[in-house]
Amino acid sequence: MSAKDCGNHGHCQRRKLCRRLFAAVLTFIIVVLVVILVVWLVLRPSKPKFYLKDTSIFQLNLTAGANLLTTVMQVTLASRNLNDRVGIYYDELDAFAAYKGQRITASTALPTGYQGHDDVVVWSPYLYGAAVAVAPYLAVSLNQDREAGLLLVYIKAEGRLRWKVGTWISGHYHLQANCPAFLAIDNGKGSGSAPSLHLQQISSCSVDV
Repeated sequence: MSAKDCGNHGHCQRRKLCRRLFAAVLTFIIVVLVVILVVWLVLRPSKPKFYLKDTSIFQLNLTAGANLLTTVMQVTLASRNLNDRVGIYYDELDAFAAYKGQRITASTALPTGYQGHDDVVVWSPYLYGAAVAVAPYLAVSLNQDREAGLLLVYIKAEGRLRWKVGTWISGHYHLQANCPAFLAIDNGKGSGSAPSLHLQQISSCSVDV
């Protein structure tokens, strides 16, 4: 290199050092990203499996004329982590009930936390809906279902989760679980208690992450 090309030898050395340092840092970042990608592809996590173990509706009162629905119910919802090497952090999770596409209860926050490999987490929240306005056609359909003694509602859970692989933790992913609950009238079986609607069998949920 001529003196014209680089009149200041020290300046040229610093430029070369900066270029080498930048190249080394860039290479390191690329290697780390490739390793994370390979680990992710090898240990690609499976969605958690949700299922509805129990549902009981203790109050389902529809105000005549006003189409206002008041509901009190308890559900037992379970989640299983199907992964052998991937843990799950539930950072936010809410449950609510819907009838024919319309929400009939407010959201109830479920306890959050970490779910280890092949672990099962169970929640048993109460869901409440106080004077929820429903469409007139839904009020008619609901009365018909109650008279028939059979009712189909959907228990939904929505929130955010993160995956954990070793010491690496992913960003947030949106979680949606949709659980059909086929309910039938339970007249208290002679115990003198008021009739309620009760789940007929354990229900598997559809899950989107």
